[in-house]
Amino acid sequence: APLGWECIQAEDEIDGDPTLLGRTHQGEVVLTRFLLPALQKLNPDLPDEAYEQAVNQLTLDRSAMAIVQANQDIYGLIKNGVLVNYQDQDGNNTADRLKVIDWDNPKNNHFLLVSQLWVNGDHHSRRPDLVGFVNGLPFMMMELKAPDVNVYNAFKENFRDYKDTIPHLFWYNGFIILSNGREAKVGSVTAPWEHFADWKKINTEGEKGVISLDTVVRATCEKSRILDIIENFTILQEVPGGLIKIVAKNHQYLGVNNSINSVQKAKNNDGRLGVFWHTQGSGKSASMIFFTQKVLRKTPGNWTFVVVTDRKELDHQIYKTFQTSGIITEGHVQATSSTNLRQLLTEDHRYVFTLIHKFTTDEGQKHPV
Repeated sequence: APLGWECIQAEDEIDGDPTLLGRTHQGEVVLTRFLLPALQKLNPDLPDEAYEQAVNQLTLDRSAMAIVQANQDIYGLIKNGVLVNYQDQDGNNTADRLKVIDWDNPKNNHFLLVSQLWVNGDHHSRRPDLVGFVNGLPFMMMELKAPDVNVYNAFKENFRDYKDTIPHLFWYNGFIILSNGREAKVGSVTAPWEHFADWKKINTEGEKGVISLDTVVRATCEKSRILDIIENFTILQEVPGGLIKIVAKNHQYLGVNNSINSVQKAKNNDGRLGVFWHTQGSGKSASMIFFTQKVLRKTPGNWTFVVVTDRKELDHQIYKTFQTSGIITEGHVQATSSTNLRQLLTEDHRYVFTLIHKFTTDEGQKHPV
């Protein structure tokens, strides 16, 4: 409640009772009662069929897909809008992308926290402790254990079971919080236990909550933060084992947002952005993706990012990471020679990848820049 979310205790909701959450049955995980008004508010003055199409696309049965595939499908709709076709007032056929979330004005959305929500699956019913809905879509799930129970139990006994029994709840999920109060972990729908991470700081000043859970909730569920994490700190990546979802860790979220602030102040600082330092294995490539994607999405300008490494394997590795995350959609932008690098830099690319020694000249030539 201090974060401004509306709260509903739904343990005694009767199946099919439309008074509380507006559900026609407890298998529903999208609250149309809140989704429809949000679509109408964010996309005013359209015919009813446009809103109905958007609701239908968002609530489509995706049970033939793996959870992560369904999650990727819906993520595209909530991030970029739902494409609908309708007849306008003059009878012309019109195609339009309907905004599902107002990413730029968090307070323009509806935030609802539901406690003890019964969800029916094909064969079982389950009751997650807390589900956070934004405009009627279940973006966050939290499972709580008693302080004397290991947090791992929330992962092993509850979360894994929910993925089997009520998978459709996770088609819309942005991230999961598991906690026993003293310890709290944040992870994605595909994350193994070792990728559920601590969030020890709320902000760059290192502010902390009363206990671990308080810190995590204030760091990830404050209205502007949950939308920022879902919009700008989420990657769906194809890896050898299949598709995975990556959600930023605490240091990536704080570091990238500091870097974004530097971009906005770069003109007053001789164009310098500063250094974002990572230890080995702490997700440099993911931080680069979060950073560049957020700049492209949020900061006006015709940006080109030059990714420079000093070893061939690194150059290939980072290029592949960007490629498998669906970030590079244009042709080959990996410099093959100094001449090719210069060529790429004169063209209009979002990304250019190069080894540092390609910033060089042929023997005896003056450097052109």
